[in-house]
Amino acid sequence: MDVKTVFLNGKLEEDVYMTQPEGFETPENAGKICKLQRSIYGLKQASRSWNLRFNDAIKEFGFIRNEDEPCVYKKFSGSIVSFLILYVDDILIIGNDVPTLQSIKTWLSSCFSMKDLGEASYILGVKIYRDRSRRLLGLSQSTYIDKVLKRFSMEESKRGFLPMRHGISLSKEMCPSTP
Repeated sequence: MDVKTVFLNGKLEEDVYMTQPEGFETPENAGKICKLQRSIYGLKQASRSWNLRFNDAIKEFGFIRNEDEPCVYKKFSGSIVSFLILYVDDILIIGNDVPTLQSIKTWLSSCFSMKDLGEASYILGVKIYRDRSRRLLGLSQSTYIDKVLKRFSMEESKRGFLPMRHGISLSKEMCPSTP
């Protein structure tokens, strides 16, 4: 999902003043300044005020913020699990129950002006691919890697091998049993 005009959602905790925007000055108000009630684009604290506002709102819906990654939220309700990942104005919602995901989308849309972008196919340069018939979900960074190689004029570089054989299935039993 995408939050429309994201930085206009932030509430300012301090007094911020600005000169009158060009085209809004009137002769009787010449020389006066404006006190901002809300955050605006270009304001240094716009990102922070939006993030604080979103954090407060999403916690009201029962999500818990991840301590290690503050833009990742989780919610558990019995066997139903939902994750929400925030990246500035983009929100990726993941879960194991479609009606719950829809209720999260509806609730977010009631709090903020949102646009549902549908099923995610790319997020932060990572391609998400699905094979529902085989119940597979995969991630690929090949497009991002190609972009980096092109940026540094290394498109013709020799490809290397992974330090493990292709197609290996890892399991919990393969984990070390001692520190």
